[in-house]
Amino acid sequence: MRRWRGPTSLSGQIALLVAVALFIAQAINFALLLRERRESRLASATNPAITRLIDASERLDAGRPLPPDRPRNRVRLEGRSIILTPAERVPEATAAIAAGLRESGIRFARVDTGIRPFQLDSGRDRRASTARRERIRRNVSELVIAVEQPGRGWLTIAVPWHRAERGVIAQLIAQTLVLYGIVLLAVLWIGRRIARPLRTLAAAAQGYRPGETAAPLEESGPNDVRAVIAAYNTLGTRVTAMLDEKDRMLGAIGHDLRTPLAALRVRIESVEDDDDRARMADTIDDMNRMLEDILSLARLGRSSEPASEVDLSALVDAVAEDFRDLGHEVVTRDAARLPVRLRPSLMRRAVRNLVENAVKYAGAAEVVVEPSATGASISVLDRGPGIPADRLERVFEPFIRLETSRNRDTGGIGLGLALARAIVEEGGGALRLANRDGGGLAATIVLPR
Repeated sequence: MRRWRGPTSLSGQIALLVAVALFIAQAINFALLLRERRESRLASATNPAITRLIDASERLDAGRPLPPDRPRNRVRLEGRSIILTPAERVPEATAAIAAGLRESGIRFARVDTGIRPFQLDSGRDRRASTARRERIRRNVSELVIAVEQPGRGWLTIAVPWHRAERGVIAQLIAQTLVLYGIVLLAVLWIGRRIARPLRTLAAAAQGYRPGETAAPLEESGPNDVRAVIAAYNTLGTRVTAMLDEKDRMLGAIGHDLRTPLAALRVRIESVEDDDDRARMADTIDDMNRMLEDILSLARLGRSSEPASEVDLSALVDAVAEDFRDLGHEVVTRDAARLPVRLRPSLMRRAVRNLVENAVKYAGAAEVVVEPSATGASISVLDRGPGIPADRLERVFEPFIRLETSRNRDTGGIGLGLALARAIVEEGGGALRLANRDGGGLAATIVLPR
């Protein structure tokens, strides 16, 4: 079962927290209000009853008769308690009546109370409309009080007993709807205003490209949000400055290294032994290629080459043709024109690195360009020794070479695949390696269109 994580937006989370807080506050308010209503109901029912019971008891003590019957709330003298066993007992009313009588010095043996349906026994009650009588029965009951006086019998009285819970519940529901309608709408509006600059900041951070000149974000929203946006703008400026400094440093390193290499290239011309001279020249060429790969990998993401729409099939054919001119066996399949927006020089270098690996390690390569629903792919296929499955990802790390099958004699310092993947990912694509059935390796570049 999937676990519910609640709303993901800031405004939704704030609204949820406020709704929960309002619910808890309303629940506490309901408990307090219900308690107050019950205490008020108990007092309004028992206080008049205590007064009438005291008056009736004093009349009996004085040998006078009880007051004549009243339409309601009259005290009667019964031979036994009129509260039957099934009646709903009210302990708090029993305690209140007993305390009131005891404080007034009235002698009694026992107090009993109970709830019964409201009795419509007066003429006015009988003349009331059916709807009014039904409303009275639904909202009002009777609290029956029986006080046993030794040697006299039971003084009984029935007083109205309002059902406090119904009014409180209706009042709580109305208050909750009003609070939710007013407060939550205001909270959602405030939350969206707070979240808008945060969403803008998140979008800018996701689309951030090191070195690209972008206008600073507008500092809006509460003070805390403004401080975060200001910190982001400052951070972007610092990162760009660091990258500019890095590029200047790399340019200086490249210049300082190329100069002595060029001087060495001139000096080896004075070497008389042709074999030694050729080996020295190859070493210098390897150092130049190594330097170029390192500088290219370090400067990736800061390329001055703009992206443009390029025919991917034509780009791959041009790379294959360069290898065929050098006498290598590189086969391509005829493919329709496939326009893709990319940096052509960088992508040409990535494809060249993959084809060069295939030619070095397998002697031949096949390059296939295929369109897809969301982009295009370039597959470089060979029938070489392949790569162990547990090292397919590790070979993308810089300076990693597979010594068992691809040693220094067959080329490379371990930067070709790292540079190719970095170029492809910088363009929004992906580079994957997979061993082929029957032997060999498939290097596939997947590009979005």
